[in-house]
Amino acid sequence: MSDIAQVRFRSATEETPLARRALIAVAVLGLGILVAAPLIVVFAEALAQGWAAAVASLGNRDALSAIRLTLTIAGISVPLTAGFGIAAAWFITKFDFRGKAFLITLIDLPFSVSPVVAGLCIVLMFGTNSLVGGWLVASGYPIVFALPGIVLATMFVTFPFVARELIPVMIEQGRAEEEAALTLGASGWRVFWTVTLPNIRWALLYGVLLCNARAMGEFGAVAVVSGKIRGQTATMPITIEMFYNEYLSVAAFSLAAVLTLLALVTLLLKTALEIRHADQLAALHP
Repeated sequence: MSDIAQVRFRSATEETPLARRALIAVAVLGLGILVAAPLIVVFAEALAQGWAAAVASLGNRDALSAIRLTLTIAGISVPLTAGFGIAAAWFITKFDFRGKAFLITLIDLPFSVSPVVAGLCIVLMFGTNSLVGGWLVASGYPIVFALPGIVLATMFVTFPFVARELIPVMIEQGRAEEEAALTLGASGWRVFWTVTLPNIRWALLYGVLLCNARAMGEFGAVAVVSGKIRGQTATMPITIEMFYNEYLSVAAFSLAAVLTLLALVTLLLKTALEIRHADQLAALHP
């Protein structure tokens, strides 16, 4: 028997009990240090002076304004980003054209460009000293240091999430079902609502949830275009920084706890959708 035949091949997942325990310990330790510990610190600092002080700090006018503004921005930017993401994914996956790879690169651009740079670009394009921005300010519709600029900055940093969730799903879905519906006389809108959308609904929901989490937590781009005007253009992350710099620790960490809870709710919704999606796939393919 040759030496090759005598070699005992092991499964890639066949480790000793000691190795498994070591890997689990490293993973748990990493999660504890990078995820669990910061969350515990945030809530502990928020409640350092008791529930009453934490709740009272959230009743501050600046804190309430920041919460309202953050939810408003998310409510405006997320649907718009979802619409643009669906259109981009549809265009990329359903049509063949030159420059498709370049368009995909542009979609991924916010992942590689610093949010601060994105904010500066918006200031340069729509600031008071620019041609368009000066005309808009003179007309009474300012972009920078106002709600529209914050929405634009948020849309820039969140744009890839929906498109990147949809593109692989729509590529796997193919074009056969849409083409069959078109040959049967369905209009383009009817094909989208009855064929395409049901097939991409889970990926779309995942992308929207991720987009919403990023929209509420964005700091860099929003800090540049908002001007950090207290009570007007200061979102929750910016207000948290203001409170912390002013040594208002309870107010800062209480607001941070609210932002953390919103992120956790988003994560729980995403997990619930994943479980439901997995159960439906298991029922369809037993």
